[in-house]
Parts: sequence; structure tokens; C-alpha cells
Amino acid sequence: MATWQEVQADAPQFASRVRAIFDAGTNKTMASLRRDGSPRISGTELVFEPERITLGMMPDSQKLHDVLRDRRVAIHSPTLEPPAGQPSDWAGDAKLAGVLVTKEPNPADPPGSSSFELRVHEVVLTYIDPDNTHLIIESWHEGRAWQRISRL
Repeated sequence: MATWQEVQADAPQFASRVRAIFDAGTNKTMASLRRDGSPRISGTELVFEPERITLGMMPDSQKLHDVLRDRRVAIHSPTLEPPAGQPSDWAGDAKLAGVLVTKEPNPADPPGSSSFELRVHEVVLTYIDPDNTHLIIESWHEGRAWQRISRL
């Protein structure tokens, strides 16, 4: 799995736009896997550091139990309403998928909380083209790099 630094090095403009969409709001949505394999959606916050993406979880939370059992997660950017006007005025949305790796806790974190780094295998950015005729999907996948597709 790649670090955020590797994504930025491979596709810097794409990575910058993805980060801007994630930074547009505080609350993100994270999918983890329950013990029975079904998905769990939880709110989360994350931080884009220069070299990595990090997040924390409160002690004994269900999502913490999920990720300690299965480290695979997907995280969606804040859901922001499109502005009035043209669909292309919408900045779009972004998604990250990968695995969480335990990192050293920050002494400022609450006792018993857990800190993680997201190792990325997929980054996706979706938006409407300037002509308001196509959905644009840009993505980066580990081992495949950046690509852009357009759909009617």
C-alpha cells in the first residue's frame, strides 16, 4: 500500500484537488467491516500531513473494534451540496480506500485512543465537466497510477 506522499509524487495536481475536497469540511464518512463482514458507516475526521493521512479513534468504539479486526476501510469526503447554478459549479466528491496502520499515539490524544495512518490503494475524484455534459472520474490506483474517464 502506498503512502499519501507517493500519491502526491505520482499525481501532484490530482492529489491537491482531492485534498482540497476533503479539507472543505470537518466530517468525513468511513466504511469499515463488522465482524460478520457487513459494512459499518461511521463519521470520522482525518488529517492530511505532508507525507501521510492520519486519523484517530476513541477507545472501545465500534469502528475501532472493526479496524483492529480488519484494517480495510474506505473514506468519503464531506458531502457538500452543489451550489445553485450549473452542475459544473460543484467541486465534486472524493474517496480514499486502503488499510489502516497503527501509528505511535500523540501525547495530546485522549488516553486509550488509537491513532492510524491510511495506506492508500485507491483515490477517486468525481465531478461534472465544464460543459455540464459528462461525469468525470479521475482515479489513482497503486500500481496503475492516475487515469481519467468521462461518462455521459
